Amino acid sequence: MQEMVHNPELLRTYRERARALVEQMTLHEKVSQMLHGAAAIERLGIPAYNWWNEALHGVARAGTATVFPQAIAMAAAFDPDMMEQVGDAISTEGRAKYNMQRARGDRDIFKGLTFWSPNINIFRDPRWGRGHETLGEDPWLTGQLGKRFVQGLQGHDPKYMKLAACAKHYAVHSGPEDLRHSFNAEVSQQDLWETYLPAFRTLVKEAKVEAVMGAYNRTNGEPCNGSKTLLTDILREKWGFQGHVTSDCWAIKDFHEGHMVTEGPVESVALAVNSGCDVNCGNLFVYLEEAVEKGLVTEEAITEAVVRLYTTRMKLGMFDPEEDVPFNKIPYDVVDSAAMRQLNREVAEKTLVLLKNRDGILPLDKSKLKCVGVIGPNANNRKALVGNYEGTASRYVTVLEGIQDYLGDDVRVMYSEGCHLYLDRFSNIAQADDRFAEARAVCDESDVVILCLGLDAGLEGEEGDKGNQFASGDKPNIQLPGRQQALLELALDSGKPVVVVLVTGSALAVNTADERADAVLLAMYPGAQGGAAVARALFGEVSPQGKLPITFYRSDEELPAFTDYSMKGRTYRYMEREALYPFGYGLSYTRFLLGPAAVSSRTIAGAGVDVTLTVENAGAMAGTETVQVYVKAQRPGTPNAQLKALAKIALRPGERGTVTLHLPLEAFALCGEDGTAAVEEGEYALYVGESQPDARSAVLTGSAPQKLTVSADRRWVTED
Repeated sequence: MQEMVHNPELLRTYRERARALVEQMTLHEKVSQMLHGAAAIERLGIPAYNWWNEALHGVARAGTATVFPQAIAMAAAFDPDMMEQVGDAISTEGRAKYNMQRARGDRDIFKGLTFWSPNINIFRDPRWGRGHETLGEDPWLTGQLGKRFVQGLQGHDPKYMKLAACAKHYAVHSGPEDLRHSFNAEVSQQDLWETYLPAFRTLVKEAKVEAVMGAYNRTNGEPCNGSKTLLTDILREKWGFQGHVTSDCWAIKDFHEGHMVTEGPVESVALAVNSGCDVNCGNLFVYLEEAVEKGLVTEEAITEAVVRLYTTRMKLGMFDPEEDVPFNKIPYDVVDSAAMRQLNREVAEKTLVLLKNRDGILPLDKSKLKCVGVIGPNANNRKALVGNYEGTASRYVTVLEGIQDYLGDDVRVMYSEGCHLYLDRFSNIAQADDRFAEARAVCDESDVVILCLGLDAGLEGEEGDKGNQFASGDKPNIQLPGRQQALLELALDSGKPVVVVLVTGSALAVNTADERADAVLLAMYPGAQGGAAVARALFGEVSPQGKLPITFYRSDEELPAFTDYSMKGRTYRYMEREALYPFGYGLSYTRFLLGPAAVSSRTIAGAGVDVTLTVENAGAMAGTETVQVYVKAQRPGTPNAQLKALAKIALRPGERGTVTLHLPLEAFALCGEDGTAAVEEGEYALYVGESQPDARSAVLTGSAPQKLTVSADRRWVTED
């Protein structure tokens, strides 16, 4: 049986039912359904519904739920299967909470089935405060992970959607946060189609995502929520999008207050609806009745918007008999269950990235330790576990708590915060560095020091986030904040082995840690079970398997201007300098040997190319390797080698397995200056290995990817 999202007959039935219901509404009633808080229409038996719900890494803002690692952390797993598993778990809890709340008459905000996730913007600049909401800096990886996450959220039932997902923020958005209400992101057609749109295309055309959210900014002069180019020409006409479009929150008023493209609210709402925006997160769409009276928008356009919205509600089973919708039977006790907590820890373990491991100091052998020192502002910081757009966990396990739980009474654990996360002292009546003496004492007493540094969502996030230290949400630089650098040097100068655990949602210039620390483990924001996962990795219960979904730069100086949306010099695909830690890089406790790679054809054809190789675990510990394939067009003026395929393989010591990676024709396509995607005639290098083919990765891993060559003997245009 066909899945609902691919069944045109069923979709047609839902649209017809939606239209029949909407045509019974007055203009006032229809407009009331286009606000995020849609009013009840009692005479038609329609209950109130709130379109605004969040599920970036778990059901958010609606009480207790499983808090998975932040999106950027999950991206580090390089694991599409895991993303769908997480999406399915979130949708199970989302349905369970919806069923519970609906039964008790609670139809408030954050308690519906239309979830505004995932965020698939490209993390082009490490200073962007919302980058940790994304799936990294690579368009292909973002698309693949986002697609499977959406499929997990929306489900595979032949008749009903489990939840409705939303691809945001469309399009060309990645800061600066404090300018977003007036900012015009100017981007070439080449960058638009090669970098900023591919993930959206993947989610629309392949995942059949139900909703798309417009960004706050303008793109090439048009406000995104009122852009005919983005919403009509590309989204609906070129890509055939059948779902609904929502504005970002209160973004419609930016048309006249920030972007200055309309005279006032009546013109703004007309522009939004005429361009294809169906839901106003906010309250400005109340002006639509006046816009109809003035002839700025037709009632027919409003009707079509509401039909799209009610088609979504029909797909979710909101107007069908209770017993017909299988998801109505999901009980509340699945929320925050033991199985969910176990999955959460396993996901967190997959996201950890080992950046340095001098002389194999990790994993630590607890039988050889008498005292472990745990130091740093993120050692016991719950906020650093979760990032933003988070739910509420029933228990949070910090890194300190994870280590304490793991070691129990066998090994003494001594703790010091060491320094404040971003200030120079804890008490304003104390002297600066008021925890340094304590940190030195812990170092002196310890056999090994676990130093937990980084950021939390109070230092990077969305503009206006409550409690955000930097009001805009963006970071002013990529240095360790406050006195963390001095604390790092204090620990390193102690003469004790130092393992740095970085808890952060974005890249930091941790050059000193790279040069002097014994090991560096990147935990990102690892979720409510993150401390348990970190402890299990530190002591060898699991081997790190994560790969970097972003580039770690050496300094701010090599970054282009934040407001420059050209991709020149940005991300691994276009950067010219050497990275501190490159995209795609990550070490393991075991050693993998990759056999000779073979291609199915040396000539690129419409069916693409397959790459096959064996992988052997030649180490002493079970582990998982991520085989990566990068493609580089062998002609001047083209991007660096780009990730175009991956395969994960779990192997026991001495075990060998075979992986086959498929490169479709589109994997070889690049965009011209007009944005047209094509595979040009000529040679293409394929790099197959455990990292990208840059010199820095080769130094860090001790090996370089294999290089194969294929060619195209004709030009293939691959655009839609």
